[in-house]
Amino acid sequence: MKKNKNFLGKYVDMCTDFGMKLYFGPDGGKPNLINFLNGLFEGEKVIKDLEYRPAEHNGTQEADRKVVFDLYCTSEDGSHLIIEMQQLSQEFFKDRTVYYTSRLINKLVPRGHKGNTYELPEVYFIGILNFVLDRSVSGQYYYDVALCDKVYGSVFYEKLGYKMLVLPNFNKKQADIKSYMDMWLYIFRHIEELDEMPKFLDNRVFGLIFDIGKVASLTELEMKLYESSLKNKRDAESVRLTAIKQGRQEGIEQGIAEGIEKGRLEERAKAETEKLKYALNLKKRGLPVEDIAEDLGLTVEQVEKLK
Repeated sequence: MKKNKNFLGKYVDMCTDFGMKLYFGPDGGKPNLINFLNGLFEGEKVIKDLEYRPAEHNGTQEADRKVVFDLYCTSEDGSHLIIEMQQLSQEFFKDRTVYYTSRLINKLVPRGHKGNTYELPEVYFIGILNFVLDRSVSGQYYYDVALCDKVYGSVFYEKLGYKMLVLPNFNKKQADIKSYMDMWLYIFRHIEELDEMPKFLDNRVFGLIFDIGKVASLTELEMKLYESSLKNKRDAESVRLTAIKQGRQEGIEQGIAEGIEKGRLEERAKAETEKLKYALNLKKRGLPVEDIAEDLGLTVEQVEKLK
């Protein structure tokens, strides 16, 4: 395993906002997301198809806080899946996962007399964490959480689950990797360091990942968005390491996360500005408005207003 001399590496880092959308988003990433989820569920359920849903959710009341998921999908059997990449720990991260699922469940209750039975679909929160979730549990890299009976240990409610992958705790060598879930964990941790797909990976499952993830294939705009996303990740890691070095880890994780989130929003705003500038240049060159909108993910109205 060699590190590409280019500071960006040969393949896009999966543990970035840009990488998550590139590898798993609706623009060509659906097969990857289906394969990832099936590897994670390991036969508990088999997902054959997915439908992407809006990631932004307003509350039922005007004063309710807005919720934005990284990815939100429904499977063909009606299950709802929230997929989140989290760079930094938060003091109340577990509370946040429960809040996210609770907000979604509240929206899924049928309105009117249809809701009298309270029948609900399955809801799962999938967390890919770049931090240690529980320092008292050494080396645990997979959490499979459900509502259970504390006396007998049996599952009390089977339609709500939380599955967490803790990347810093995954340190298996290639020779020890057997399951598809471990394969996914391996490339989440190492893809940006690789120069080619390792032979122990199943090409039928991971071939598309390495096809669409080449940094050299990114457009000019995509490269700018990726560099911005990668900078956010590296800034988060730098802040975390500095906090540890200075012995101020306890009590500051929440403040760090809020600061990084603010920077992340600012970077997104800058990236959106760059996208609009780029669209204006294309418009001035005489390219059709509809083509510009489709290529850059904008609406026709946004492009028409550019002057």
